[in-house]
Amino acid sequence: MSPLQIKKGSNKHSAYNLRPTFSDVQEAHTITVLVENEPGVLARVIGLFSGRGYNIDSLTVAEVDHQGHLSRITIVTTGTPQVIEQIKAQLGRIVSVREVHDLTAEGASVERELALMKVTGSGEKRVEALRLADIFRANVVDSTLESFIFQLTGAPDKIDAFADLMRPLGLIQVARTGVAALARGQGQS
Repeated sequence: MSPLQIKKGSNKHSAYNLRPTFSDVQEAHTITVLVENEPGVLARVIGLFSGRGYNIDSLTVAEVDHQGHLSRITIVTTGTPQVIEQIKAQLGRIVSVREVHDLTAEGASVERELALMKVTGSGEKRVEALRLADIFRANVVDSTLESFIFQLTGAPDKIDAFADLMRPLGLIQVARTGVAALARGQGQS
């Protein structure tokens, strides 16, 4: 009689894998949802998140097909892989939802955000703010004797880095649009 071959993860009392298959690692995911552009759809999508205690880090919505009455919702959220899968499944069950795509899991994507930042200061701080803006390719969209308003587009990390550098120079106000994202290549997601 041959010895019992026990699979990795099982033990001598059971042939089943008894190791937990879930992960407790929190990951940020960008999820896009194509929805019918009708009243209440955004409330249902957002209600799904709030009703289950999920957080939304970024949210953008815009009509993308006027003839087809379709809008695209881009959501950046954080959760374990199991939570992200549950969110996608629950979004797909909403009647007005046409497509759900997890751009983070599906491959390469392009993410951009627009930010406006007001910086006050004078003298060397003002000069340094302009120098950093040039490095980050931020545009001055308003200027007074006391302040600048910079416009910056790029990946969220770039905007965070610019804000961190501007804080000691007199950053007093920030407005951000939220992430807009598309999958790279031929895909439609």
